[in-house]
Amino acid sequence: MRRGAKIEIEGIVQGVGFRPFIYNLAISNNLSGWVLNSTDGVSIEVEGEEDDIKAFYSQICAKRPPQARIAHIKIRFKGPSGLTSFNIRESLSREERSVLVPPDLAICAECLSELFDPEDRRYEYPFINCTNCGPRFTIIKDIPYDRDKTTMEVFVMCSPCQAEYEDPSHRRFHAQPNACPVCGPEMKLRDKGGRIIDSSDPILKAAQSLQEGCIVAVKGLGGYHLACDAENPRAVMTLRSRKHREDKPFAIMVYDLEMVRRFCHVSPVEADILTSPSRPIVLLRKRRTCTIAEAVAPRQGYLGIMLPYTPLHYLLLKKSQLPLVMTSGNTSDEPIVYDDSEALGRLGSIADLFLTHNRKIHSRCDDSVTRVIRGREMIIRRARGYVPNPIELPFRFKTEILACGAQLKNTFCLTKGNYAFLSQHLGDLENLETLTSFQNVVEHFKRLFSVDPKVVAYDLHPEYLSTKYALSQSDRFKVGVQHHHAHVVSCLVDNGLRRKVIGVAFDGTGYGPDGEIWGGEFLVADLRSYRRVAHFQYVPMPGGDKAILQPWRMAASWLLKVYGDDFLTLNLDFVKRIDPRKWAMLRIALTRGINSPLTSSVGRLFDAISSLIGIRDEVNYEGQAAVELEMIADPTCRDRYDFEITKEKSPIVVRPGKVIQGVVEDIKVKAGVPIISAKFHNTIAAMITNVCLQIRERTGLKEVALSGGVFQNAFLLNKAIDMLTASGFTVFTHHQVPPNDGGISLGQAVIANFSSSHKEIGLLDEDEQTASSDRRRYAALHYQR
Repeated sequence: MRRGAKIEIEGIVQGVGFRPFIYNLAISNNLSGWVLNSTDGVSIEVEGEEDDIKAFYSQICAKRPPQARIAHIKIRFKGPSGLTSFNIRESLSREERSVLVPPDLAICAECLSELFDPEDRRYEYPFINCTNCGPRFTIIKDIPYDRDKTTMEVFVMCSPCQAEYEDPSHRRFHAQPNACPVCGPEMKLRDKGGRIIDSSDPILKAAQSLQEGCIVAVKGLGGYHLACDAENPRAVMTLRSRKHREDKPFAIMVYDLEMVRRFCHVSPVEADILTSPSRPIVLLRKRRTCTIAEAVAPRQGYLGIMLPYTPLHYLLLKKSQLPLVMTSGNTSDEPIVYDDSEALGRLGSIADLFLTHNRKIHSRCDDSVTRVIRGREMIIRRARGYVPNPIELPFRFKTEILACGAQLKNTFCLTKGNYAFLSQHLGDLENLETLTSFQNVVEHFKRLFSVDPKVVAYDLHPEYLSTKYALSQSDRFKVGVQHHHAHVVSCLVDNGLRRKVIGVAFDGTGYGPDGEIWGGEFLVADLRSYRRVAHFQYVPMPGGDKAILQPWRMAASWLLKVYGDDFLTLNLDFVKRIDPRKWAMLRIALTRGINSPLTSSVGRLFDAISSLIGIRDEVNYEGQAAVELEMIADPTCRDRYDFEITKEKSPIVVRPGKVIQGVVEDIKVKAGVPIISAKFHNTIAAMITNVCLQIRERTGLKEVALSGGVFQNAFLLNKAIDMLTASGFTVFTHHQVPPNDGGISLGQAVIANFSSSHKEIGLLDEDEQTASSDRRRYAALHYQR
């Protein structure tokens, strides 16, 4: 019996070859009808025998294109309409939309084969793509995903490209960025003055310049990279000098897995991530025989490596035969450059040459960074290849929410239905350029996903630019969210949890409801509320933010707290390194409480130990002291230091005084920096376990969520998981959401969703509250209309 059916599909079904797939699937099942892109996803109408329609419907999910993601699919049978053929119709466009936009996809094997085939008409064409690969998010201006709504709209397809585009049997059937050397974008090589360098092969000329030690700005998918020979120490140091980036590690790009294995150890899971369509930077353990210049990642045991993800990258690496530094094209603390008009001005003092092209980038997007912990991926920076894939939640948001994130490693989050759209990494909101970028990307996401947020969530820190932006939004319900509660909730969401857990949130800084700087927190928390049940002892942070850049200040603060002025008589190199005049001023500040806020931060404790044992008195990038402390730790050491925990009162207080004393004694007996570092890491893991055991005795909770930037430290994270697991806890860590402040906005959005009907934010029900009335009043201040 001949019947008709209407099928609606939502998810990532545009820009991934879904309509051509449906076309061919319908033909193979003897169905007539049509398919089109809509602002909700894909709409299909078919006619044919009922059994054929049912077979077609079941095969949609079973045989979908590899990059497609079906969130919802529904079918409604109806009478036939007399359709006699199957075709792809023009897309529908409406104001309301719920389509999901795909991320950029690394070049596929078929396109790569054509790229290096001398007989192919796209031989060595740097913009080759198909329905399975190529630019998506970074070129999309609006939806539905059609060529005229991308930055490819200015390139009119030639007859052969148009024929491929219209051929149902071709993999470029309805490939929106389809192009070739005749009709598509083209490369140019320019000098730092913007003048075109005449060359029949700009990529070869750039590759030769890289071999000669030059620095080349390369326009990629989401912005410009700065490239140089990663095995050339002079070239790397020149790049560091020009970019004003003293020590922060550079990422490198190499041609294939074989070359990766020359430099680093690679597990099967790491290999899978390296070669995935997302193609992130993966942190890999260096081999002792690694020939990459030490200046690429000074004093690091790991390298950040990625494989090529565009045809341009493959051609540049093939022609240069080099591993290349590929670092974000910007000066320190500014967003990645993506606009051609800005590139020469902002990068002209850094790059010798500019390898560029005339396909515009609509959305800037950095490379993603990830690592493997205990056989599973942990995303450190979520951007290209992952964004704008939404985080799918097991509940629907009550309303549309904008969560503005934190100050450092900023992302924002928009919610709609059961989706949380986490933005790409936007950098540190510390200047006008990054704030402007933040505002522009917020507006783009709102338009792209048709979100009009009624609630705006923000961090409690009054000086964060993200907070000021949130509070400036008129006619929006505003919800202030405590920083570490947001950390813990981001971990819960990442693991699909809604129930109450013990949340351990360790980081460098986060504003506490008591007005102090938190960062060593143990919370009993769920998606709506939290209670602070334990924390690290408060210690003055002399100089405020200066202490972040100068870890010696935290070392001096801890020594003064433990030893008083007697610490100056200790026979320590640290004491000898302190300028007496600086110490005199610091002591006055500490004793009088001048610009010395109290902090419970574990991140600052790592800084103190790093300085105390001579690793790093000052830093030039965030977390440097702690990272170098981790890198030097002896993995064979099992010893730890004594520590104190005050548990008579609530909250429990972890007191590291004896740890400081133990470190000092080890310094005196020349125990060795690797041993001291390992013992310190082991002690922090033991502290976590001890406190969680006490919380379990009081609450019965047996699940622990570990969050915050400190848990990017693989040495500490593995130790903590081992000890907690051995003590009978189930431990949850981050995987698809960064543990650092890049995941904060997701936590903020979820908390705002569950808290928006309450007058006080971040507090438990009355029978569970232990917070003071002052703290409750403080929380209420941050819940405004």
